[in-house]
Parts: sequence; structure tokens; C-alpha cells
Amino acid sequence: MRPDRTAELALLLEVAGTPKPGNVDRHRDLADLRFEHFLAGAVGARDGLEMAADGAPVGPAFEHAIEGMAEQDGGNTQFGALLVLVPLVRAARDGDVPTRSAATAVVEGTTVADAAAFYCAFDHVDVFVGDPPADMEPLDVRRGSDAIPVLEERGLTLYDVMDRSVPGDDVAREWVRGFERSFAAAKRLADAEGSILDRAAAVFLSLLAERPDTLVAARHGKDVAAEVTDRASMLHERDALEVGRPAIEEFADELVDRGINPGTTADLTAAGLFIALERETVEI
Repeated sequence: MRPDRTAELALLLEVAGTPKPGNVDRHRDLADLRFEHFLAGAVGARDGLEMAADGAPVGPAFEHAIEGMAEQDGGNTQFGALLVLVPLVRAARDGDVPTRSAATAVVEGTTVADAAAFYCAFDHVDVFVGDPPADMEPLDVRRGSDAIPVLEERGLTLYDVMDRSVPGDDVAREWVRGFERSFAAAKRLADAEGSILDRAAAVFLSLLAERPDTLVAARHGKDVAAEVTDRASMLHERDALEVGRPAIEEFADELVDRGINPGTTADLTAAGLFIALERETVEI
């Protein structure tokens, strides 16, 4: 299977896994974001993922994927996931098994033009981001393409932009840390038991249990993010798919009711699924 199709499948499998506390899955919708929006978003991103698989630069491929993703009525479904997946797909374009070194080479080779395309992606869909530091206000991504002149004046590549987004954004952290947690998620998926959807849910919980979700921290504060991680850790220790399953279902419903959405953790789960599928360490 071409890596762009594998990435599309990974997006579909990620949203279908359940329970994933606080996130949309096949049993849960959010107030303004439903399961079918994610299905449509994954399919809509197909052309941009295909561009990456065919060797297009990361920035334009990502922008095109976001433009297609945003054609459904729910808004932002997989912005962060695509920001991780596009360079991974680009790294696997020649039929190679994706590696951390190959993915790192892709992101370190990005250009100012890639960064400009990344900013243009924010013109297509509303994405929640926290307020930037004062010195970064001219480069606030919420300005979209209006920030490009400043970006070009400073000569910042897309990798530079990601580097300046750490530590507040764990998707950006993947770019500058060699996709560390994405590859760890892929290994956990391979080592887990059960169907691929059960594995995806279990790995999501394991990722949430080890590190506070940066989207939760940005929206609700670091204390809430830490609380969610502490509770996920306790549930993960109780065996996600057996003894602890009813408690995880209850936790999932509670987070939805509270409007707490660990979206970054879902992004990394999707990336892990892509890597595991490409390496054929999981089966469907």
C-alpha cells in the first residue's frame, strides 16, 4: 500500500478506536464535532498526503491536506495529526520503512516556503492555539498568511517554526525530537494484544498516562492537564482492556462532559498507527 493510503487508514483507525478519554471515537461525539466529521476529514486530506508520497515539499503537501480536511462541516479534525503524518509519509515515499533518521532529515530540510505554506493552512480552518510570547506575536500562526512577510524577513524555515513552538506544543516537539513518541507508540501497538482498534485505544491511554497533553494544558491549564494524566496513569496500570475497561469508559464520558479533549495524544496515536502499518508490525 502506498504511504499516503496508509496514512489515510491510520487516521480512520485512530478515530475508530474506543474508549479514548475525551476524544471523538466511534461511541462518542463532542458537542460540535462528530465521528463522521473525522471520517470525512481523513478522506479529504487524501490529495495532500498523496502529494507528500509523490515527493512534494512538506509545506504545500500539508496545506493541501488541511484544505481538503476542512471541507467537512465540523472544522478542525486532524490538523495536528497531519502535521506529524505528512513528513512521515514524505520519508516513506520511496517504499522505505519509515525511520526516525529519515523523518528527521525531511523536517530539517524544510524551507521558508514550507513555513509560508504552513501559515497558509491556518487560512483554511480555525485551530486552537495558545497566545504566543510577546517576541513571537508578529509570527502568531492565527494571523495565517498575513504573517508571511515577517516570516520571510526573518528567514525562518518550517523546522525553525516548530523549534520555537516547543515546549508548549508536543506535535512540534515530535519534529525536533526525531518523532520520539510516534515511534514509541508504534512499538507499543506492535507489542499490544487484541484487535488493532483495541490496541489503538490502549496505546492512546498509555501516551496520555506518561505525559500531560499539551492541547489540554493550553485550553484548561497545566493543573488540569496533570490531573488528566495522573488519572490516566492509574487506569493504565489497572489493565486498559480488561479490569480497568469500565472505569476507562466512565473517564472517557467524564472528559467529554467537561469539554477536555486530549487531541495531541490522538495525533501521536495516529502517527504510531501509520508507522506500525508501514512496518507491518500490526495487522487488520
